[in-house]
Formats: sequence, structure tokens, C-alpha cells
Amino acid sequence: MFVSNALIGLREGLEAALVVVILLAFLVKTNRTWGIRFVWLGVGTAIVLSVALGAVLTYGTRQLSFEAQEAVGGTASIIAVGFVTAMVFWMKSAARSISGELKGKLDRALDLGPLAVALVGFLGVGREGLETAIFFYATAQAAGSGNNVPLLGWVLGFAGAILLGYLMYKGALKINLSKFFRYTGIALVVVAGGILAYGIHDLQEAGFLPGLNTLAFDVSHVIDSSTWYAALLKGIFNFTPQTTVLQAIAWTLYVATVLFFFLRPARSSGPAPTPAADPARQTATAGPA
Repeated sequence: MFVSNALIGLREGLEAALVVVILLAFLVKTNRTWGIRFVWLGVGTAIVLSVALGAVLTYGTRQLSFEAQEAVGGTASIIAVGFVTAMVFWMKSAARSISGELKGKLDRALDLGPLAVALVGFLGVGREGLETAIFFYATAQAAGSGNNVPLLGWVLGFAGAILLGYLMYKGALKINLSKFFRYTGIALVVVAGGILAYGIHDLQEAGFLPGLNTLAFDVSHVIDSSTWYAALLKGIFNFTPQTTVLQAIAWTLYVATVLFFFLRPARSSGPAPTPAADPARQTATAGPA
């Protein structure tokens, strides 16, 4: 689970970091630095609420029966898949325009007052925080009780995102956001497919879905679940040696369908851009000049 969680943490963390970098850089460039502390107030509030939600989901369900825990875990996994699907498509279209949209919202909020500025910071980071909390719960459930590997992956991913955000703010790093979100989006779709399969298995164990004992394949005699390569397959793809028919169908349909639409070239509604305005050449330069 380490690699997949580190990837999700990096992706979610960098989205949040981009929001903060863009907002802070805009305040500095427009000489309205009085709003910085209110942006941080909103960001901090969003982080605290996200951590609280993750704690409630992780520790608040331990007193439930086995079936209830499986039902909650399966539902959270499917919700997490919905979030990641919406996220990859949203960032595919918004990577080129997110800076202008955030600056416009903050500019209007500055005229309204400190609370409005804090709200922009809160909303900008809160969405990623909500997704992260549900993702963390789903991946922690998949890893099993007492397994700290998912947490270590998240920590590494967040640390990398914070470092990249800081370097971008200082102008020491430029990232082609379109390419970054495209390639990480492909990887996340595969990871989400594994989370979906795990969620379906949870719901089967809870009795909400049929087919728990109807297996598509059983390679447990070939792949020992205690080996390192079995752990690697589970960590990256959430692969299990015993997979039900419903799990296999859901994984295949989800990954094939989502990747088809995600990788399909966007239709151009206007004339082709000139080389100077080619979006593929645009990079993230959010730091203050």
C-alpha cells in the first residue's frame, strides 16, 4: 500500500499546495499581504477538519460489528473511487485555468473582508482534505488493522507535495501541470480500480452484494500472500490472489471505461492555437517574481 498511498498523498497534497501557492503569490504581487494570515486561517481550519474526519472514520467504527465495519469500509471505498474519478477529470480540464479562477475569487474576497479571504483558503483546500480523509480510511481498511504502511506512504506523499509547493513559490521549480496531472491521473485510475474491487469485496462480506464465494480466479497456490511480490501487487493494484467475479468485472469495466475517456483527446471548439499559446507548453510558475 506504500506506493499507491504515496502517489495519492503526492497528488492530493500538490493540488492543495498549488491552491495555497497561487493565493499567497497573488497577495504578495498585489501588495495586499494583510490577507496572508487569513488565507492560512482558512487553510488551517480545512486541515484540522479533514484530520478530524479521518480520525472519526478510522477510530469511530471499531466498536461496530464485523458486518457493519465491512459495510462502512466498502461504502467509503466506493465514495473514494467517485472522488478520485471526478478529481482526475476536473484537473485535466482545470490545470490550465486554475490560477486565473483562484485569483479572481480571492480578488473579490479581498473587497469583502477577512472572513471572505479565509473562506477562499478554506474552500480551496477543504475539498482535497475531504477526499484525503476518505481515501485514508479506505486504504487503511484495505491494509488491515495495525498496519502503518499506508500512513507512511501518505506522510511521504504529503512531504513531497509540500516541498514541491515551496520550490514553486520561490520560483525555483517549474512544472508542466498538464503532463503531471495526465500521468498521475493514469496511475490513480489503476489505483482507484483496486480500491473499487476492495470495496465490493467488503460489501460482499457484509452481505449487501452477492457472489462472495463465486471466484473469477484463485491463484493463491501460485502467489503466496505472505511474499514480497504479493505485498507489492496488493500495495499498488490492491490485487488479491482470490478475486470474485463481481470484483473482476467491476475492476475491468472501471479501468477500461475511465481510461478511455480520460485519454481521449479533447475536442477543439476553435482554431488551433499558435505555438506561443500552445497549452502543452505552459508551466506552473506561481511564485512571486
